[in-house]
Amino acid sequence: MTSAAVPDGRPEDDGRGGLRAALSGLTTRGRSFLAAGVAAAVCAYVLGQADLLRVGLLLAVLPLVCVLVLHRTRYRVATSRLLVPQRVETGTEARVQLRMENVSKLPTGLLMLQDHVPYMLGSRPRFVLDRVEAGGRREVSYRVRSDLRGRFPLGPLQLRLSDPFGMCELTRSFSAYDTLTVVPRTEALPPVGLFGEAAGYGEGQQRALALSGDDDVIPRAYRHGDDLRRVHWRSTARYGELMVRREEQPQQARCTVLLDTRGVAYRGTGPDSAFEWAVSGTASALVHMLERGYTVRLLTDTGSAVPGEGSEGFGGAVQDPADSAGLMMDALAVVDHSEGAGLSRASDVLRAGGDGLLVAFLGDLDEEQAALVARMRGRTGAAVAFVLDSGAWLTGGSVSGAVEKRLRQLREAGWTALAVPPGARLADLWQQAAGVRAATTADTTYGGWA
Repeated sequence: MTSAAVPDGRPEDDGRGGLRAALSGLTTRGRSFLAAGVAAAVCAYVLGQADLLRVGLLLAVLPLVCVLVLHRTRYRVATSRLLVPQRVETGTEARVQLRMENVSKLPTGLLMLQDHVPYMLGSRPRFVLDRVEAGGRREVSYRVRSDLRGRFPLGPLQLRLSDPFGMCELTRSFSAYDTLTVVPRTEALPPVGLFGEAAGYGEGQQRALALSGDDDVIPRAYRHGDDLRRVHWRSTARYGELMVRREEQPQQARCTVLLDTRGVAYRGTGPDSAFEWAVSGTASALVHMLERGYTVRLLTDTGSAVPGEGSEGFGGAVQDPADSAGLMMDALAVVDHSEGAGLSRASDVLRAGGDGLLVAFLGDLDEEQAALVARMRGRTGAAVAFVLDSGAWLTGGSVSGAVEKRLRQLREAGWTALAVPPGARLADLWQQAAGVRAATTADTTYGGWA
């Protein structure tokens, strides 16, 4: 929630510039009265009619008096904005509540509130508020919705002051604003199991690791309630305060979700494009794996990893899984095409720490990039690839023979590789990937994903 206040209803500068700004706020009615008054005064002078002159002066003076009164009126108005929720999926509405309070000792006249909203979220909301008593409060609300990902500012809020006769309007702007984050839409995935070739990444192995983790010998300061049997006397003598060994830290299975963002790998734009499907699929996989208890990181072809904290960029163990998911979803909200042409940077990151499950969402691959992706398999416990044919997504046709060739190349390297036809559901492909892997592996219970 943000708040701001207008110190008074006067312009920011009280000199000629402020009065000039107030005169520029004359409405059509006020300008008409002023023009009619001047015209009547000129006619009265030419015709020698004193009564007509008095009428002209009345018509001309009325809008000027309204300008002066509105210019000199001191309103103190405070506003606040509440955005619920601040992070929504594409196609989902968020509610914005505006509260205005008259903190001055004078009642206000007619007010109009207008909030600045990007055109992607809809039209600008406008609200007309009648007289607000001293200390009074008014609340209004509106809804915003976007079919596009991104971070969108809401605000600043504008307040229009008007005199009772509608002769003049002055606009006051607040400085505070909020940000609405629109993240990709996620899809619930089935809790299937995919068995790989390396031990240490299955449900059974996760349970075993939870019972026998690596003992963290790095000491920490003593806290009330710690077992005195865990006091580390050598560190205590070194630091001059009581130090204890940390409790045993359970290991967790790891998962890296790789998103190919290369601009050369995708064709077409819009919510139904191949790239947007890849971003949405990445978000779904991240959320699913975090819910299954994995430590997860988001990796792009540029080599950047999110959340970027903990061991080698993984999140979900060192920090709260919800915080890790929020960081990764915020990154996906603004992710765009990269200018790179290859996946070498992502390969380097996997070489440094690529153990665990690898789930990749890939665009168009040439022979060189397909060979590079194939080599990534040797650095992971298990690997699943969803390969998109952006040409087929653009035309609505079937997957090309070139994509099938790349899929065979990946499968020969040990990948579970699937083509993504236009309009496919990730949940169906997720289930299919589990069936393909189960059909191509022996009856062993090595680690995998669930």
